[in-house]
Amino acid sequence: MSEESPLPPQGTAEGATRPRTALVTGASSGIGEEYARRLAQRGYGLVLVARRAELLDELAREVRDDYGTLVEVLPADLATAQGLAAVTARLAADGGGRAAPVDLLVNNAGRGDGGLFAEQEPSEIDAMIDLNVRAVLHLTRAVLPVQIARRAAGEKAVLGVVNVSSLAGEPVSNPGGSVYGAGKKFLTLWSESVAAEVRPLGVHVTVVLPGFVRTDMTRSVQEKGLPEFAFVPKEHIVRDSLRAWAAGCSRVIPGAQYKTADGLLKVLPRSLVRAVARRMV
Repeated sequence: MSEESPLPPQGTAEGATRPRTALVTGASSGIGEEYARRLAQRGYGLVLVARRAELLDELAREVRDDYGTLVEVLPADLATAQGLAAVTARLAADGGGRAAPVDLLVNNAGRGDGGLFAEQEPSEIDAMIDLNVRAVLHLTRAVLPVQIARRAAGEKAVLGVVNVSSLAGEPVSNPGGSVYGAGKKFLTLWSESVAAEVRPLGVHVTVVLPGFVRTDMTRSVQEKGLPEFAFVPKEHIVRDSLRAWAAGCSRVIPGAQYKTADGLLKVLPRSLVRAVARRMV
């Protein structure tokens, strides 16, 4: 399996090739945009989802020109009932109509609002939970039954979901990021549980836990002068997660420094981690 193409060749149960299809949320920038480009490079047709239609259109034109792949643009705000319904309907396509079924769902969209919990606006808390947690659950629930049925019918392609979580959910205490961290912890535990449920049915679910990445979401951290070694390139996030997903791994942490950090969090006394966290408030 090559460095540039970690996903194996795929076709239908009858052996005839067809374009694989990936739906990527939060595709207009950052890690989501990188997923879109790398999946197109690997031969996937794309369904691009984000709020900013103009950025999606621009990305779609570039991807079509660069890779000659089919690209659908689906502008939607996943924190709203209307936007979520539009995308779940697309994910429910089973190939019986004009829309191609989705082989890979990448749940990347999210927001990272922080601050002291007692000072956060309730509406902002709700919006973050709706996008980071509720939307991911509903989108995954829409696509998994279709993928399970396709596998039962003889589909040979690798099918499933990649959920972008965060190492922010792993410490026992995350002051200043309590809602965000708790949501990501939920996402990680839930993803690994669902992975265990669907693996015997031939469907892969992988959760990726990045550390700091240079995106719009981490701009405030970047401006504080965090050292370069603290950041993992988004290209590595995408590469490592796609490799893990193709191999059927339920969890992946990109970056040697963050694998080490995760290991330390597991062995350090919880009281020590809490004490350090309190000093960071």
